[in-house]
Formats: sequence, structure tokens, C-alpha cells
Amino acid sequence: MAIRRIGQILVDLGFITDMQLEMLLEEQQARPGELLGQIAVSLDLIDEDQLAQALAEQMGLQVIHLSEVSVPSEVLRYVTEPMAQLYRIIPVAFKDNTLTVATCDPQKLSVIDELRNFLGYDIKPVVATEHDIMAALDRYYTASAESVERIIEDLEQDQELAQAAQAAESGAFDLTSVEALADSAPVRKLLNMVLLLGIKDHASDLHFEPFENEFKIRIRADGVLYEMVPPPRHLAFAITTRIKVMADLDIAERRLPQDGRIRLTVGGHPVDLRVSVLPTMFGESVVMRILDRSVVMLDLEAVGMDPNMLATFREMIRVPHGIILVTGPTGSGKTTTLYGALNELNRVEDKIITTEDPVEYDIEGIVQIPIDPDIGNTFAHCLRSILRQDPDKILVGEIRDLETAEIAVQASLTGHMVFSTLHTNDAPGSVTRLRDMGIPPFLITATLEGALAQRLVRKICTHCREETAASPEMLADLELTPEQVAGKKFYRGRGCPNCNNTGFRGRTGIFELMEMNDTLRDLVNRNVATGELREAAIQSGMVPLREAGLRKIHDGVTTIEEVVRETIIEA
Repeated sequence: MAIRRIGQILVDLGFITDMQLEMLLEEQQARPGELLGQIAVSLDLIDEDQLAQALAEQMGLQVIHLSEVSVPSEVLRYVTEPMAQLYRIIPVAFKDNTLTVATCDPQKLSVIDELRNFLGYDIKPVVATEHDIMAALDRYYTASAESVERIIEDLEQDQELAQAAQAAESGAFDLTSVEALADSAPVRKLLNMVLLLGIKDHASDLHFEPFENEFKIRIRADGVLYEMVPPPRHLAFAITTRIKVMADLDIAERRLPQDGRIRLTVGGHPVDLRVSVLPTMFGESVVMRILDRSVVMLDLEAVGMDPNMLATFREMIRVPHGIILVTGPTGSGKTTTLYGALNELNRVEDKIITTEDPVEYDIEGIVQIPIDPDIGNTFAHCLRSILRQDPDKILVGEIRDLETAEIAVQASLTGHMVFSTLHTNDAPGSVTRLRDMGIPPFLITATLEGALAQRLVRKICTHCREETAASPEMLADLELTPEQVAGKKFYRGRGCPNCNNTGFRGRTGIFELMEMNDTLRDLVNRNVATGELREAAIQSGMVPLREAGLRKIHDGVTTIEEVVRETIIEA
């Protein structure tokens, strides 16, 4: 049965007139993405109680007034604080394996499915006003917020769970009892809490590490690992088994590495978790890479280049053929920069094909091919086939060997634009790496248009940023004297709730862009050393990584320690 439109329901209930509905529909066209009911509230045509009544009528649900309800603490424990805040829900009752939750967004049916998957119970929604939901979140969760610490305390006191976990880990276990253990409410609850915290904090990885006497959980956020309160050691087996069940891996196999994937929808947007399981001396170590498509930056404006460099890079990526390399260590944001470039070039007139290991984010309008070396689908093999697909622009995930490098060079010589990555310390080093692989200098000069080296540094939290003095030791790390920085300002993050008291929130890139010109090409042809090439590139206008970092320091974006950690001093 088709769901009645909210506007017609508001008219039928006598809350607005037909003329007001027409005006609302016109206003909605001017506010794309905004719901009609919210627009009606914002224009004072209806109040929140009337909107809740109309939504309940539309979805065939009951209305609840949370201010008149007292929710028992044992019911609140079914939903953790991060989950309640993320989905804007309040649990109000639990009976016969059914959890009743109050929501102000009953029309978001996917939320009910997500909660059912996360919690493992049937979900019965009821409708409350947004004001009631926010007030209840403050009342029930802020004062006595359920934390990982409290969940772990409960787990430590659960003797029945401890006995089941120890029996399962002892060796002679049957799969039915192991699955039941992994599916138990406390294990689900802890893992859900860790996952939601990781996604909420925009973490890149979650680490679950078994040791002889403890089981560590660490979260990598902004490139740095933070340790959480460790759960009881005997739960290691149950937690890793739960992850393996979610990733559809073989729970009976504990001697071999396994890789899998978990696809979740959190807060209405898709999140992919790449799972790697590795056997160790004391159990299985699990690392989950979080690929949250809602936070990936597919915009070159957002990566952190200064305006002059960005203008040069944009000109460079628009040349009709050649090779552009982005270099840096693992995790320095190379793929994100290339995605931003491809997203900018993604037009109907151009065919763009990528080959990646693996494909991390799908971009509409671009053909993306995953690499699988186990079946012989390598970068080189894939690249040969791509050239028969009539592409204009090609992204090769990484140039790892001579064969891939040769095909990339041939592709650029035959009129294609090739983007790729290399693992080198700086931009001029990319020339040396290609030469070491066996590419002749004359082919490098004929095809290479430019190289971009990059690093990621943590940004100072804007909520607690304050001016600070640079100590002589800090200046020595940057090879600067007090005279050289006279009048310059330095900043740090004091630490606040917005940044989990770290002083940092988010990351930005520092870049070194080497644009090939006749002088540099002549030096490459003469096989000069990397140092000489670097000097010539700097004279041609290249800003070294360390200097780019200094500019970010003086602009109050990052700290001396971050730049020193991520860059090397040029000889």
C-alpha cells in the first residue's frame, strides 16, 4: 500500500489549508533535500506535536510523550550512547525480544533495519517530537553516559559468559556453541560500541590484538593509534569470532590468515569495513580498515594545497597525455588526491578507467577495476586490457615493477593521460625510482609531466587552539634560529572534549610539486643525481615539503612536532 504524502495528511488533519500546502510545496523546491514537515515547522504553520501526530498517521504508528515517561535503566542499557545520539532514538520498553524505540524520523525505514542488524532484536518504533528526543538524550545519556568502560565492567562480572568463552577457547569446541557465544548480547554490544565510536571519530582503522595476559583494542584516528580500555582477556576469542561471522569468514579456521569485508549502513550512509585476520602466538589479531564514503574528500580544494600550487596542479592534470605521479609513504593520502583529480576530470566527453588494489571508493561515471594477483590479474595485465577499452585517462593504483612502468609509459606515448603512485620520499625521487626500475631517461623526459610528493599532518583543534612559544629545541628540529622566526607565531591545541583532549582534530596535506620543464628534462637525460635534480627543481619554483610544512605552522594549521615527524631535512 502506498504511503500517503505528509502534506495531504496535514491538510486532512486540519493543521494547514490547501493553499498553505501549495505554498509549502513551492518552498520545498527552493530548499532541496529539506523535508516538507520540517519546513512547515520552520514557517510556524504547525508545531512539533502536530508534525509528530501527522508522521504517526502516515506510518501507522503511536505517538509517545517522552516527558511523561520514565524509562527504566535496564531498558536504556539496550542502546549505547553513541548509537542513541547517532540515530536520535530513545529505547522505551523491552518485551518478548522486541525493543520499542522512540524516534522523530519514523519515515527513515532504513534506520529500523540498521538497528535490527546492530542489536539483534525486533524493533518497534513509536513517534516523538524532535524536542522530546533531544531532551531525553540529555536526560538519560549525558548524566550517566554508557561508556566502553561500563560495558567492560559488566562483561568482567558476567561469570556465565567467562565460562563459555574459556570453554570455547580451550580447543575442543563445537561450532554451534561458538556461534552462540559470538552472537551473545554483551559481545554484540561491545563490538557495536567500538565500531560506532570509530566511525563517529572518523577513525581509519580498528585493531583487536591478543597478547598473553591481555586483549588490546586500539583505534587509529588522524594517523595516530589510541588505546581503549582493554576488555577481559578471555573475551578475545568471542570478539574475533563475532567479527569473522560479520565478515563471512571461516570461524573454524584459526591457523591461516583470512581477509573479508563487512558492509554496514550507519546513519543512512554506507560504510565498508575491510577485515584482516592474522594468526599470532596468543590468538587471532584482527584489523578493520574503515572506508566511510561520507567523509572521503573527492575535492581538490579540500586536500590542503595552497592556491598557487592548486592552480599549477589543475593545469598539469588537464594536459592531453603524459604521466603524473603522486608519491609518499603508505597512508599519506595519495589515493585521495588522485580521486580528487579524477573527480574534477570526470566529464561525459572523457572515458576514465582505474585499476586499484583494492577499489576503496566507487566514483560514479568512472570504470573501476579491482586487482587480484591470486588469479593473475596484476596491474600490468589489467593495464594491457584497459588500453583496448578506448580510455582517455587511466589511473594505475601503483607502479610496482618494470612491466607496469613500461606499459604506463607506452600508454602515455600513445595519447593517454596516466595517473599513478610511487613510494618515494620526495618528488624528484620519483625520477630516480623510474630510472632504477629500468625506464630509459629519454622515455622519462618524454612522458613525465610532473610529480607530487605529499604527507599528512594533524590539524590543531580549532576549539582549543592557542598561541605558544617555540622552544630552542623545537627550532633546532627545524634547523632554524630564533632570528629567522622573529615575528612569526606558533600554535598548539590545549585539548578539549571536541578533540578527545588530544589538541588535534582532522588532518591536512603538505605538498611538494615538481613540474617538469626543459631544464629538468635536460638534467634527467644527463642522469644527474637526485640532489642536483632537487636543487634545480627548487630554483624552478618547487616548494620543498619542509618549507610547505613551515607555512602550515605559521598559519596556525599544525604544530612543529607534526611537521618534523612527517618531513625530512633536505641535504
